[in-house]
Amino acid sequence: MKSASKKIISNQSDVHENLVSVVKKHLESEFRKPVADHTRRAFDAVCARLDDAPKRPLILDACCGAGDSSRALAAQFEDHWVVGIDKSESRIMRERPTLFRDNLVLMRADLTDFYRLAVAAGWRLARHYVLYPNPYPKSVHLKRRWHASPVFPDMLKLGGVFEMRSNWRLYLEEFAVALEVAGHTGEVAAFDVPEPLTAFERKYRDSGQPLYRLTADLSKVSL
Repeated sequence: MKSASKKIISNQSDVHENLVSVVKKHLESEFRKPVADHTRRAFDAVCARLDDAPKRPLILDACCGAGDSSRALAAQFEDHWVVGIDKSESRIMRERPTLFRDNLVLMRADLTDFYRLAVAAGWRLARHYVLYPNPYPKSVHLKRRWHASPVFPDMLKLGGVFEMRSNWRLYLEEFAVALEVAGHTGEVAAFDVPEPLTAFERKYRDSGQPLYRLTADLSKVSL
C-alpha cells in the first residue's frame, strides 16, 4: 500500500513574473548580512576536518536533514569528501552509528552563511546537491526560494556539477530560469528513483508522485 503524501498546491501556474528582476538585483549587488558566529565556528570545524585528512574532491549536500543522503553519496563517491549541512540540530544529530563513513562530515549550520564562507575560502565543488528544498509554493514567498535568495550568486560561485530534485517541477523550472540569467544552462527532466536518497524522496515516490531533477555544470558559463 502506498503511503500518503500531499501534492504541492500553489497559486502559481508559471514562472513568477518577478523572478528575473529579483535574480538580476542579487547578481548585481553584494549580500551584506552579517555571518552568524555559530556558522563561522561550524565552517572552521569543517575546514579543520578536511585539512587534517588526505585531499579529495569535495561534494556539498545542502539541507541534508538527518544526513541519509550524505551517507548514500559518501558510499557512492568513496574517493570524495561529502559535507552534509543542515540548519536543524535535532536532524543533523540523529544517530546513525552503523552508517558512519570516513569520507563524510555532517555539520549544523545556516547555509546562507556557510555558502558565503565557502566562497570566501576559495572552495570549489566537484558536485553540489540540493535535494527537495522547501518549495514555498505561495507566490508571495518567492524570495524564500533558493533561486530568488540573495545568496544565490554564492551558490553558483562554488562551481561543480549541480543537482536539485523536487516533486514540484515549477520550482526547478524557476531555478533553470535563474541559472540562465546568471549565464548557466540547466536541464529539467522527470526521473525514476530505484534507490531514494532521502526520506522525502521515498515518500513522494511511494505516493506515486512524479519526481523531477535539475542538473547543471556550473563550471561552464555562457556569458
